[in-house]
Amino acid sequence: MTENGHHQKRRNEDLLMCFSATASLTAGAVLVPTGLYCIGKSLHHNHKYLLLSFLPLFFGIQQLFEAMLWKGHELGNPEWISFFSLGYMFFAWLVWPTWIPLSTFPLEPCKRKYLFVAFASIGGMLGGIQYIPYFAHDSWLNTEIIGNAISYQGTILFDMIMSRDMTNTLYLIVILTPLLASSNKELRIFGGLLVAAIMVTYFFFNYAYISAFCFGAAVMSLYLVYIIIHNANNKKELC
Repeated sequence: MTENGHHQKRRNEDLLMCFSATASLTAGAVLVPTGLYCIGKSLHHNHKYLLLSFLPLFFGIQQLFEAMLWKGHELGNPEWISFFSLGYMFFAWLVWPTWIPLSTFPLEPCKRKYLFVAFASIGGMLGGIQYIPYFAHDSWLNTEIIGNAISYQGTILFDMIMSRDMTNTLYLIVILTPLLASSNKELRIFGGLLVAAIMVTYFFFNYAYISAFCFGAAVMSLYLVYIIIHNANNKKELC
């Protein structure tokens, strides 16, 4: 192998080390208390950011679920794997496409609010169609460890009418459009950070895109902590 080849292999191994039980547990341990702090900050100072302040907490819980899923694979415990896989995908399929558009709603002018409610409603329907069948078909959700990442595989209802790439595109449109189209500059920046996470996932971790994207988004959610603290005393009413 050439020297360049060795360097490329080493870079790929270094990137893969970002995903492990320890990485997920660390992310969760940081984001859960930070998210609780943000919720308290919003409750006491600025209710407009309350829905947004739940996101770091939710990302933290999802990462803790993945840490336990790593442990389930290590122990070879199928019940553990099934439970935490379902918990993890609850956030992936239902929470993110619903809560992210909804959390932008209080920060928009009155005349634009209905657009963000519409995206949240669409996200909830799309997420429900993808998530709820897991309870009727045990074999539709499977996880395996590939390299140093967890790959979430299986079947979803949309596979019967469109390609998986199209399903993923619709999913990302529902999540990203409310952020990138927001009248709030800070939310547009957060949307840009998520786009960056998607690009890294696409080019380096496409085989484990759900795990890699959610981990990247969890890290990016630390920017939300800055937004909430920075705007704690800004009580300007939009409506």
